[in-house]
Amino acid sequence: MKEKNKLHLTIKVQPRARKPGIEKLDTGEYKIRVQAAPTKGEANLEAIKTLASHFGVPPSHVKIVRGLKSRQKAVVVEMKTRG
Repeated sequence: MKEKNKLHLTIKVQPRARKPGIEKLDTGEYKIRVQAAPTKGEANLEAIKTLASHFGVPPSHVKIVRGLKSRQKAVVVEMKTRG
């Protein structure tokens, strides 16, 4: 069984952005711009997909652990180890 590394991040999500994207602010801090509105979890889902794509992991490896209804969120990304 392989051990997984967990990356703890703080992200700020900007919903309804004109240009979607991701920007690294500091160590473990990112700003994510999404086009989705912050209703029914759509912006959260798009932010998860953006982070998953950025780190090269499936969206199921990205979990919002705090801030589901806030723009400021704590996220854990499970990274696969090579070996």
